[in-house]
Amino acid sequence: MTLPGRPPRPDLIHPAKVPRRSPFKPEGLAALLHAIAHIEFNAINLALDAAWRFEGMPREFHLDWLQVAAEEAYHFTLLQEHLATLGYRYGDFAAHDNLWTMCEKTAGDVVARMALVPRTLEARGLDATPQIQEKLRQVGTPAAKRAVEILDIILRDEVGHVAIGNHWYRWLCERHGLDPVAHYTVLVERYAAPRLYPPFNGEARRRAGFSAEELAALEAAHAWPPAGSSAG
Repeated sequence: MTLPGRPPRPDLIHPAKVPRRSPFKPEGLAALLHAIAHIEFNAINLALDAAWRFEGMPREFHLDWLQVAAEEAYHFTLLQEHLATLGYRYGDFAAHDNLWTMCEKTAGDVVARMALVPRTLEARGLDATPQIQEKLRQVGTPAAKRAVEILDIILRDEVGHVAIGNHWYRWLCERHGLDPVAHYTVLVERYAAPRLYPPFNGEARRRAGFSAEELAALEAAHAWPPAGSSAG
């Protein structure tokens, strides 16, 4: 499975080896923006891959993912333009390839793709973005404030993208006679999807189409002590 349009940079390394930098320093802020830009760049390819790879889906499925690709490209452009004001460009920092790795794993299973890319990996952005914005507000510089504004746009649109993933995941589960909640657990284990950690953005996830049952299951997976156990 070959990724079209992959530029020679950034260098792709193991996630654990990606340097951590403080956004309170100019280079650290640029690195954070670069990391988000890298996610948006991958999201363009993820959406386009879904649009062309899965034959036999309704026309609306392909149109939905083409719309997502266009919006992800807009996000990438906003971030790239802001990086330029800081003296950097996309490719100047190392990055990892986790998003595309899951795309490759699910290339032969459209149900898994809908479950594990938009409604798992991309949904993590719904949880993480408010926390990133809060840190940027603490930085307080004009560049950080502009980054918060860009993230407002991204968060607004990502709710819609995750909603599209939720819609087609449920559509596929209904077509195949699968229980969406139970089958999701099966897919997480089958494809070794990353675990999701709190805090969760319940409000954004509800707007993105997660059911009360799904949100309860997500929270229960991280409840401690486990149900039925004693604390003492």
